[in-house]
Amino acid sequence: MASTKEYRDFILEQLSTLDNITCKSMMGEYLLYYKNVLFGGIYDDRLLVKITDTNKKYHMEEDIPYDGAKNMYLVDDIDNIDKLKDIVIDTYNGLK
Repeated sequence: MASTKEYRDFILEQLSTLDNITCKSMMGEYLLYYKNVLFGGIYDDRLLVKITDTNKKYHMEEDIPYDGAKNMYLVDDIDNIDKLKDIVIDTYNGLK
């Protein structure tokens, strides 16, 4: 199942407190970048972020974006804008 544009728009709105967020469409899903660093994506209307040492403190559940992919963290508290911002920044810091 591909992600909906409505869910993508909702996630981008939730991330709007962060500057430099970009989104690229990829085979019915969406890749998310912060300051030009790929930190996660929207897969089957789920927000997933890469696993890093800097975001383990959030104790998120691991999930796979699609068959054969590496595990990522499922962000299930997408309504908490402040926490979501912290998760993205901490993920970014672990990737740069």
